[in-house]
Amino acid sequence: MSKRVKIGMISFAHPHAYTYLQALERMADVEIAGVTDDSLERREELAGKFGLSVFRHHSDLLQEDLDAVVVCSENVRHAELTIEAARCGKHVLCEKPLGISIEEMQNMIAECTMAGVKLMTAFPNRYVPAVVEARQLVQGGQIGEVLAIKGTNKGAMPGSWFIRKELSGGGAMLDHSVHVMDLMHWMLQSEVEEVYAENGTLLHRLDIDDAGMVHVKFANGVIAVVDTSWSRAKSFPYARDLSMEITGTLGSITVDDTKEVNQLYRDKASKAVWSFWGADRNFRMVRDFVEAVRDGTPVPITGEDGFKAASVALAAFESVRTRRPVKPFYHN
Repeated sequence: MSKRVKIGMISFAHPHAYTYLQALERMADVEIAGVTDDSLERREELAGKFGLSVFRHHSDLLQEDLDAVVVCSENVRHAELTIEAARCGKHVLCEKPLGISIEEMQNMIAECTMAGVKLMTAFPNRYVPAVVEARQLVQGGQIGEVLAIKGTNKGAMPGSWFIRKELSGGGAMLDHSVHVMDLMHWMLQSEVEEVYAENGTLLHRLDIDDAGMVHVKFANGVIAVVDTSWSRAKSFPYARDLSMEITGTLGSITVDDTKEVNQLYRDKASKAVWSFWGADRNFRMVRDFVEAVRDGTPVPITGEDGFKAASVALAAFESVRTRRPVKPFYHN
């Protein structure tokens, strides 16, 4: 029988935490040993609705007999929680973006390395079947030499702590650019050499950016652009989109994550209902993390991967500030 992996969950501030919890509950070889959250209301829900062992403070949870933790706090707390978990000998799956500054992400990676624990960044879009096939086609040379990529990751305005810079570290440009930038790094196996970006608050009455375009140049010559806006209306039946148009010298590939749905339209409904039927990317990502912890193998999406994607987003903010192209900070 496989070793039973004991997992703790730190913070349910990010809604993805509930998705990851559901994934863990489906795994016979996983024991959810405890959860913690700053919110009394959420703690009561986790204890009552889900029947979980709830700890008031994350430090108490980290003293338990755990193999690993999943961190889904506000972005500004990722570093402190990851570092404390590492010092307690726990492997970490951290929600994206990995961090909100270069220094803290470097510290997260260094502390996990020194403690001998794994650090994995939550990028579930690597598990979208269309993305996986597109990568295989690109790396197999099926469209020749890649010249350009146009990507989108547009969503609805999330509200809550996401629109408070002191908790999120940035608006739409940080929130949504990291997913697509990770996929571009992963597909091209090349690093970004230059970033130029524009952003603004165009769609909502906020004190943080809700729209942005990030332009990048890769070391291998590929140019790319990503639309990272919170431009989806509330009535849109899908939380966000994920699309890529990859142009090469011998052809092109179009990836559209919103196609893996059944669409139901009724006069009685206020909007269309889309039922997603594609592969469960979140389950597969969490499954890979659990297996790496259980088997002592490398995680497939590292802290360095998260660092690179967030580094480009931070460079984009610097480009907006200076109105000039800048190098990603992972070159420094």
